[in-house]
This record gives sequence, structure tokens and C-alpha cells, in this order.
Amino acid sequence: HGVDAAVFQGASGKWGYARDKFMISQIGGTTTGWNLYDQWTYPTQVSSTIAQGKRAHTYIWWQNVTSNSQADYVLNYFLPKIQTPKGSIVALDVESGYQNTQAIAHAIQRIKDAGYTPMVYGYKNYLVNNTDLSYLSTLCQLWLAEYPNYAVTPEPNYNYFPSFNNIGILQFTSTYVAGGLDGDIDLTGITDSGYKNGNPEKPKTHTPAVDAGIKADNTPKRDITVGYTVKVNYSASRWATGQYIPSFIKGNSYKVIQVSGNKVLLDGVMSWINKSDVEILQTTAPVQANNSSYYTVRYGDTLG
Repeated sequence: HGVDAAVFQGASGKWGYARDKFMISQIGGTTTGWNLYDQWTYPTQVSSTIAQGKRAHTYIWWQNVTSNSQADYVLNYFLPKIQTPKGSIVALDVESGYQNTQAIAHAIQRIKDAGYTPMVYGYKNYLVNNTDLSYLSTLCQLWLAEYPNYAVTPEPNYNYFPSFNNIGILQFTSTYVAGGLDGDIDLTGITDSGYKNGNPEKPKTHTPAVDAGIKADNTPKRDITVGYTVKVNYSASRWATGQYIPSFIKGNSYKVIQVSGNKVLLDGVMSWINKSDVEILQTTAPVQANNSSYYTVRYGDTLG
């Protein structure tokens, strides 16, 4: 099981359940085939995923890319910015606008040539109607989405499986948990790609975001200090004050604003929690993608 995330899931992403093993994060994309946008959450989502001992992968929003020259333009911008390791998934999110099968095929080959594992994401009906999906399925594994309804769905209902050739990942719900979250399941082991034996601590190559995640994962909890970002464990039951922790707090990330002995005070909830009940996601300032020349200030930032 795993999730996929964009800017809506925040700097550290969002998880459904403790069992989740991977996150596929949006790096950015295009809506016209020529405009390009970044997602500021991408590098920190990658690092926080690794920090939790889970595998991080990448996807690009792919809309109205109708020529090889447009495909090259988009990939020339994003491929150098990828923060997941070589071999990891780089998926094209093909679910809207005009599409061109040859441009997608060209992009798949470019992703392979760059050393990553390409995938094509989308809804079966849209892809069948707008691309030669049978041909594309011979070039890479597919990541298809099909939902039975919009009720909270922690497990896939295979009665609604979008049968097709070479499906590697099924996105089986957009309401994995209450409030909304995409839930995915790896059907072939493809999310092990980029990691030695699927181990997030052993990426096949290193990037700043991956290294920041490994550092956070290996930092002892006794060393937690102000400015660290931590996640409240699913197993946590009570605040340090003895009151019960609400379920909506668990699995979410918060910045540490004060430390006292074995307790930390979390921003946003303003509650003390035992260090043993949190997991370190980030020990430093947010990791920036390669070639970034600007940073967007957001609520909770400090001057550092």
C-alpha cells in the first residue's frame, strides 16, 4: 500500500496508515505543454518519506503535450530536478487535455535514458479514448485509477479493477482516509525500483532530499531540538499531559517549537508530547530542488 501526493498534502505529505510503504510525489508539470510549474512540497515530501523508512518516487503533471519538442522542453526542465534516486519511478500524469501517443512514447524513452523507471498514470477510459494505450503498455507499466465510490476505502475492491495489459500500480480510491487522500497498491513490486532490495535506506543513487531523509531517519530522538519537523506516531495515545490524542492528529507532521527534557511542544496544536511518540522527518531547513533560484515563504517558517 502507498499514497501519492501533491501540494495539497503539504511539506511532509500525508499518510493513510502505518502500513503504507511508498509515496509518489508531484514535482510539478505543465498544463499547456509550454508553461512549467514547480511544487514547493516535492523535495520535502521526498525527504520526509525516506525519513519514515518508506520509498519515494516522482510524477509529472502531463497536460496538452502534443509534440516531441514539447515533451523535450518539459523533461529538459524537470529531469535535472528529480530528487528520488536513479531507477525510481518517474510517472507521467496523463489525465486531462489533449494528448499525443508518440509524444508520450518519446517521453517514456527519455525517462528510461535518464536512468529512471517510467510509468503512465491515468484513468482507463480517458487513456483509451485519448491515446493508444495498448501500445503504451508495451513500453512501460501502467498506473491506473478506478474508484467504486467516494466512501472511505482502506483496501482495493477488485470487482472494479480496470483490467488492461501491464498494470503495475492501482490507484483504488481518492478517499483512502476521511477528508480525502489517494490510496494506491503496488501489484508488481515496481515501487522497489531505485532502492537496493526495496530498502529506503539504500537508494541506488543519492540526492540532497534522499540524504536529508536518511539523516533524519538515523537521528536519535533524544537529539530532537527546536526547528525539527516530526510526525505524531499512529501508536501514540496520550499527550504528555495525560489527555488522549485525537485520531486526526496522528500521522500528521508538526514543527517543534520548544523542548523540555523528554517532551516537545508542537506548533499548530500547541501541545506537549513525549519524544517517544514522534518520528523525526526533518532536521534541517527545507531541501530545495536542483537549480532552484527562489523560495516561497510560508506560515511557520523562521528566518533560518
